[in-house]
Amino acid sequence: MAGPSQEPGSARKPTWTFLSNHGHVLVCIATDPGIRGRDIAARVGITERAAQAIIADLVSEGYVTRTRVGRRNHYDINPDRPLRHPIEQPHSIGEFLHVVAGLDTPRRRRATAS
Repeated sequence: MAGPSQEPGSARKPTWTFLSNHGHVLVCIATDPGIRGRDIAARVGITERAAQAIIADLVSEGYVTRTRVGRRNHYDINPDRPLRHPIEQPHSIGEFLHVVAGLDTPRRRRATAS
């Protein structure tokens, strides 16, 4: 069969993915609430400025809360917020993170980790 396929370990970068950069940034924050913007940018494959703009979007829409802790930011995710697209709105951010990243809702996970 001809066509682009992405084998595990392949050096070729896919031309598209099922998640947007906003989804990727949200997963990064959920897996590491103290992550730095530059680390998000590196993991997602975007500029640091783009990562900061996405974080600002997530904060302004109530999906993420940013708290300053010393010189770093700490992020909390609101798992009860609905996904944004009309097709996805019956589902929450917590459900999304459970399916995509294998995480329980961040509030529950954080409460049990303390």
